[in-house]
Amino acid sequence: SSPAHEALGLPFSEAARVGDLLYVSGQIGNLPGSLELAPGGIQAETQQALDNIAAILARHGSSLDRVAKCTVLLLDMAEWPALNEIWVRTFPNKPARSALGSTGLAKGARVEIECIAAAGD
Repeated sequence: SSPAHEALGLPFSEAARVGDLLYVSGQIGNLPGSLELAPGGIQAETQQALDNIAAILARHGSSLDRVAKCTVLLLDMAEWPALNEIWVRTFPNKPARSALGSTGLAKGARVEIECIAAAGD
């Protein structure tokens, strides 16, 4: 985990590598170095969560174009179309994806995203 992640005192790693796969822990749309959510609702939180994932992947020698699978948790499934507007710009390669509705997410987030990406050659 990065020093910024460690400084937040969270009880999990930002990512774990097993062989050539990188498992990125669920990311909410928190601003880097804090637990404050990006202002602006579902699209702002989705963009920030994906930016957080991109930064984690880069630190571990991977990238968004190497993502194979994501799981998305949404506070309100009615916001699915708004999330997809951000998603298609971020993932033109369309990785596999699952989505679940939730009754609550950490820190009052509207979305949480976890990913599995290739990390080896």
